Amino acid sequence: MKPLSSEQVAAFKEAGFLQLKRMLDPGLCEQALDRLWAALPANSRMRRHDASTHVGPFPADEESRDPLHIRAGYLWQLRECGTEPLLIELAYSPKLLAVAEQLLGEGMLAKPTVGGRPMGSEGPAWPGGPTDPAITDGIRGIYCTRPYADEDRSVERDRGHTDGHPFHLGLVGLLADVPPNGGAFKVWPGSHRRLYPTFQLQYDQPRLPYYDHLPRHKGIVHTPAYLAELERVMEDTEPVDCWGERGDVVLWHHRLAHMAGHNTSSVMRQAVLCDFSRTDLNHRRMDPPQANMWRDWSEDLQVS
Repeated sequence: MKPLSSEQVAAFKEAGFLQLKRMLDPGLCEQALDRLWAALPANSRMRRHDASTHVGPFPADEESRDPLHIRAGYLWQLRECGTEPLLIELAYSPKLLAVAEQLLGEGMLAKPTVGGRPMGSEGPAWPGGPTDPAITDGIRGIYCTRPYADEDRSVERDRGHTDGHPFHLGLVGLLADVPPNGGAFKVWPGSHRRLYPTFQLQYDQPRLPYYDHLPRHKGIVHTPAYLAELERVMEDTEPVDCWGERGDVVLWHHRLAHMAGHNTSSVMRQAVLCDFSRTDLNHRRMDPPQANMWRDWSEDLQVS
């Protein structure tokens, strides 16, 4: 028996994402939270079981720009644990592997490396770096979004983007319950089908190196077609807030417009992020967008 029904596969193909209930082991979720909170400095004002201490941005004296453990503003990103056995066991469980293989192809899923390089360890330097955060031998890590303080609850409108590094299938899994408007992953349904043909390459995006004497342009290069279509998506498509309970996950296509939602609740979003890729990604990544955008995916997606 395959884990996903034909209706679920068709829904993923159409919308570019799929929400699944109770996919993460609750015991491992709790252990992951133990790992997260143990990483805080001893003098931190945040207390795990006192939600009032989670509200508002990190104080200046508690911020960290360490790419392996970022604490800045409302963001808390623990990447140093991304290749530890606990986090790999959580994200690459037999249940999730079965789903990923149904979408990507049986036996085609690239495996993580326990004890390998976590995200933020190395890579080309960028302003605000010093490393490219897309390079990892495991998962991205544990990503949190603190609730806005009362004075910051008037937030700017939602604005989606796509990721510039090569992979196939993204995963965001909730380590604790997240209510509506609680900073959960937010997606624009169907945007993957509209944005995919606007890229120069199927998986990668060209990048401009940064030079001190040429500071005006840096980072990912977007095509005019992409920028125009993204604006249309932002105007005509209502985003979906993928809130839920501990253990729930959302799987998403790598060209889907998305963002980390604004957190106007009283609860901090705590989630694990992971990218799944096929073993043949290195041989396919220079190809332009295909007439059949599902060429490199499973037979189930080919025929749905």
